[in-house]
Amino acid sequence: MARAARRAGRQAQSSGLLLAVLLAACAKMGDPPGGPPDTAPPAIVAVRPESGAVVPGWKDDAVIRFDEVIDEMAGGRGGGGAGITGLARQVLLSPVTGDVAVRWGRTSIRVKPKEGWKQGRIYRLELLPGIVDLRRNPLKTGRVIVFSTGPAIGRATLAGTALQWVEQRPMISALIEAVPLPDSAGYLTQTDSTGRFHFDALGSGRYVVYATLDQNTNRRRDRREAYDSALVTLDSSATLTLFAFVHDTLGPRLRIATAADSISVRVEFSQALAPSAPLDTTRVHVLQLPDSTPVAIAGILTPQQYDSLTAAERKAAAKPDSTRRDTIARRDTVARRDSAAAVSPRDTTEFRRLLARRPVPFDKLVLRFAQPLKPETRYVIRVRGALNLNGATGDGQVVVLTPKPAPPAKPDTTSHAPRLKLPSPP
Repeated sequence: MARAARRAGRQAQSSGLLLAVLLAACAKMGDPPGGPPDTAPPAIVAVRPESGAVVPGWKDDAVIRFDEVIDEMAGGRGGGGAGITGLARQVLLSPVTGDVAVRWGRTSIRVKPKEGWKQGRIYRLELLPGIVDLRRNPLKTGRVIVFSTGPAIGRATLAGTALQWVEQRPMISALIEAVPLPDSAGYLTQTDSTGRFHFDALGSGRYVVYATLDQNTNRRRDRREAYDSALVTLDSSATLTLFAFVHDTLGPRLRIATAADSISVRVEFSQALAPSAPLDTTRVHVLQLPDSTPVAIAGILTPQQYDSLTAAERKAAAKPDSTRRDTIARRDTVARRDSAAAVSPRDTTEFRRLLARRPVPFDKLVLRFAQPLKPETRYVIRVRGALNLNGATGDGQVVVLTPKPAPPAKPDTTSHAPRLKLPSPP
């Protein structure tokens, strides 16, 4: 009997081990074979506090809960340095004056300012698009939760577009701050792929609005990052356009000069010049070396003006003499066209229409001379009072060496060579 009992026990133990192995194998299996793949992004099923809630004395975390497990590193690792990393890149909590703690909880994100929740404040918690589940299905739309620890939530809206003025394109994923005066901490959001941004549930009053190209993702305006700001009085709604550029306290400096043709030299500056204060011949001087002989400047052109002028001259050179004179007579008018005309009027996209409101900044100029420059000669170009986009001025000089003259083209004698006469056969 004892032997039979031991045999029965061993059989039961073997069966249990086999069942455990089978269950473990099943646990590692993914979707059933032949079943549809999971392509649905994670969905938000609950938030706490709810948007629109007034919660005096709130001390807990703000929680966003999903219907499935989300990736802990959904926001990526960032670009290094002091940048925001991980899930924190997908969350904007404002207004706060310090860091924000963002924690992953499998199916939830928990958020709390490290300074603690302040009483009598309206908070804006924005979840940006980009949260993914474990199958890398991305959440393509964000969510905004506005709640208060005391005062009533406002109803005003603020919208606009942020543009890179020098580069002539929309600011994508730019940091937008709407700072209610006289406070120093503002409400945050980001621009979309067309440079647009939107705030709602704001209180009425005066705001300073900043648009910053946050290249290091630290959610601050750093010295070398392009930005723009505007003061707006908000009642029920307002719309504005921001033209961001790098603000430099040092004025533009000449970097390099190259000969464009026999009567033109192209000069390049260290930063964009203010289109509202173009350089003229009273602030640009050219001397021929080595004896510093002054050289007369016929005109100073923007790159767009120079391209238009040379295109008109090429077109005129291809026409009969009767029409060539008319084209040359009109070339000065072409050269004086506003550089903003480089934006095609047929381009009706919104950001192009907004960019056309201001002239295009440029960091290059073309000097045209009254007489051709001497070949293989050095010239010094001096500039005084060049103005950048934020009003700083700079002086400087650069030397250019004109190239050798092109060698004369050899005549084509292949078609006119005398034929070799062969002697007549005997």
